[in-house]
Amino acid sequence: MTTETAETSEDSENSNDGDQPPRLTRLTFHGPLSETRAQRIVERLTASGPRTVLDLGCGWGELLLRILEAAPGATGIGVDIKGEDLDRGRAAAKERGLDGRVRFVEETAKDTARGPADVVLCLGASQALSSAAPARAAAEALRALRGLVNPGGRVVLGEGFWEREPTARELAGMWPDADAGDHLYLGDLVDAAVEAGFRPLWVETAGVDEWEEFESGYRSDVEEWLAAHPDHPEAAGTRARVDAQRASWLRGYRGVLGITYLTLAPVG
Repeated sequence: MTTETAETSEDSENSNDGDQPPRLTRLTFHGPLSETRAQRIVERLTASGPRTVLDLGCGWGELLLRILEAAPGATGIGVDIKGEDLDRGRAAAKERGLDGRVRFVEETAKDTARGPADVVLCLGASQALSSAAPARAAAEALRALRGLVNPGGRVVLGEGFWEREPTARELAGMWPDADAGDHLYLGDLVDAAVEAGFRPLWVETAGVDEWEEFESGYRSDVEEWLAAHPDHPEAAGTRARVDAQRASWLRGYRGVLGITYLTLAPVG
């Protein structure tokens, strides 16, 4: 999943180069998404037999690959700007025998010409579809997604929202320059989907267990590396960055920032 929280922590991690910590190997999905919820989403999306799937800001495209496994006649495209994640997606596709049915392309999703598709995924990546400020980016992304889905198709948007109004102290503990205007409330986000030309078929939000699995898994590789390499020349800087990101979760957005997964049907 790519939200402000994920991007902040990801930028602080080192790539797997020699004795550097590996990157995100403990995560199945790039966001707070459980196996149970993912399976339900896949079942809903494949019930009508989609032929084309587009994943914007795909990371390594785990949900994309699972949809293709459940819809044998479908082909897919994953779009992202991080080559390392795309390589992981290509390797997973080859291992599962899906490499002939999916392409991972390294490019921006802004103004993409890759659609339309029967299923469009945008999980924690609305910022990839808009250059607007965060809260406006979600509304602009929804309008862009409306133009990328085929009639009768489905869109799944994974998007951050405020569970409640953050306090000044919580905002100060979050990402740099965090502001109460960075996210919409869930009702406003769903309203924005309706205004963009969708009907919300399913509204669900990540639970505490999903958040804790994601946040702990996100840092687990680096934490183990730091425990094993306390005197490494880069340990001090890595430790400071990881400690700061963990604190931003525990002292800032934990219980304040939510993630919703909206399954949307285009109107008309």
